[in-house]
Amino acid sequence: MLKQVIKTTAAALLISGSLNAFALESDRNQPISIEADSGSLDQKNQVTVFTGNVVIKQGSLNIRAHAIRVAQDKQGNQLIQAEGNPVHFGQQLEDKGYVEGSGNQVEYESSTGLVRLTGNAMVKRGGDVARGAAITYNMRTEVYTVLGSKIAGTASGTKNGRVSVIIQPSTVNKNSKKK
Repeated sequence: MLKQVIKTTAAALLISGSLNAFALESDRNQPISIEADSGSLDQKNQVTVFTGNVVIKQGSLNIRAHAIRVAQDKQGNQLIQAEGNPVHFGQQLEDKGYVEGSGNQVEYESSTGLVRLTGNAMVKRGGDVARGAAITYNMRTEVYTVLGSKIAGTASGTKNGRVSVIIQPSTVNKNSKKK
């Protein structure tokens, strides 16, 4: 179960920041390395916890957090919660790009396919960057939502609690403007 939990954790954290790009296929076949100050597995309640400088690596995937907790229900649905100051993740993509992101908390629910980054949330791919108080990614619909804080000036990583998104022009758009 532990190997499945870590693969799901890694995939969920990565997918949250993929911006419609795909991780290296070869990463899935690489061994998973986990380092932490401590770890525990409660087999009866299906809960795994790693705490203290948690580092998870699989191929080009790299996740760093203070703590990661994975709970699985009787139907096999998983709730993965990572906390940090902030949680950082990054991975090489098939299209030769690199995706990285961070948030004070990252949560993934396998039953809904939702990944949530909250607290100074940021996702970056190449020159494209999204920042806000929270970023939610729906793995089923491939839609992501960036939210600002409701209180101006709070720690959303942007001015006045607003969201910030930078999208670089694509090569197709550059070529079509020259006509």
